[in-house]
Amino acid sequence: MTARPSSPSFRTLALASALIALAAIGCKDITPIKQVLDDPSRYRDQTVRIAGTVTSAIGVFGTGIYEVDDGTGKLPVVAKEGGVPREGAKVGVEGKMRPGFTIGTQTLTVLMEDRRYTP
Repeated sequence: MTARPSSPSFRTLALASALIALAAIGCKDITPIKQVLDDPSRYRDQTVRIAGTVTSAIGVFGTGIYEVDDGTGKLPVVAKEGGVPREGAKVGVEGKMRPGFTIGTQTLTVLMEDRRYTP
């Protein structure tokens, strides 16, 4: 007869391992902002996921724009509904990449928010 691990520490370790594995699976689709900014045409009209800290936010009547910094770059996000998160908040965002507007030779690329979550 084999001994079956049933101690609380074994269960805790198994649960922690499972949660870490699930978190890693969820993070694999996050695109570094630097990667998007280095080649914005590659991501045009594509759904991407980013995660980072809100560095600035302007909102009115449930819409607005906020900037997310993931440590590799900053990207403006347009919130169509649900308001904007506060500065300093940790957020994950899924949406479509769109060219915002062009000034001279610079094109501002924005992420049009479809879904926001807590990473």
